[in-house]
Amino acid sequence: DLAVFYLRWRQLPQEQLDHIDAYLKSGKPVMGFRTTTHAFNFPAGDPRVRWNAFGEFAFGAPPGWGGAAKHTHYGHKSTTDVTIIPEAAKHPVLTGVAPAFHQSSWLYRVLPDYPAKGATPLLMGKSVNPDKEAIDNPVAWTWTNQWGGKAFMTTLGHPEDFQAEAFQRLIINAIHWELGKPVPKKWKGKMAINVPYGHPK
Repeated sequence: DLAVFYLRWRQLPQEQLDHIDAYLKSGKPVMGFRTTTHAFNFPAGDPRVRWNAFGEFAFGAPPGWGGAAKHTHYGHKSTTDVTIIPEAAKHPVLTGVAPAFHQSSWLYRVLPDYPAKGATPLLMGKSVNPDKEAIDNPVAWTWTNQWGGKAFMTTLGHPEDFQAEAFQRLIINAIHWELGKPVPKKWKGKMAINVPYGHPK
């Protein structure tokens, strides 16, 4: 099994959270995309408020938007240059991934406190056209959570990112790695993903 999360500021009922809780505690692997760093947004005093830190306890990411971790981004008009972190170049998840590529995602700030201790950063992002002073930040990492579950997290995941061959291969590799399967050494080529992106008019 592999649970994939792409959430943003949800307020799920307790019975649904119970399923997620049981899955996490089973030690099975999880994969998270982008806004999953701030997956839930329960108000102070709500008995479910601990879930606001889901990104932290499931993925070793900041525990929600803003806060003490100062989790933020560098503007909706910015994009990100991505490079492989040299120390991680031989990690199976990076098999065949281009050493440098560009993504539409605006860069998320997770440093200096995240990724969490014990994580293996894989990719570094540099903000292009930021709206404030920017520092390079990890944009993908692996981690083992407190229940022994493998975690793969990326702060990339803008809809247009999925059209990039390097990102496609990264995700396919990560799925295989998390499931304990050999990462494909051969690649059939870029997949056509032509889903319109934009808000309804």
